[in-house]
Amino acid sequence: MVTIDSTLEDIMKLDYTSREMLLEILQKRQIEARRDVMAKNAKQSLKDFNAGKLSASSANEVINKLNSL
Repeated sequence: MVTIDSTLEDIMKLDYTSREMLLEILQKRQIEARRDVMAKNAKQSLKDFNAGKLSASSANEVINKLNSL
């Protein structure tokens, strides 16, 4: 079974440059994964809005709601 601990141990066996490359690759993949989630959420929000499940709000209304959280 692969665990985070065993994976980290394997990663630490790599040379410094390889670990730096791995870190950069993971960061870029995380950014891309987050973009995918945001795009999916935006598409769903548009569907919900077009279906009448959401109502339009002014920028000030949204800001006030966010400030009250």
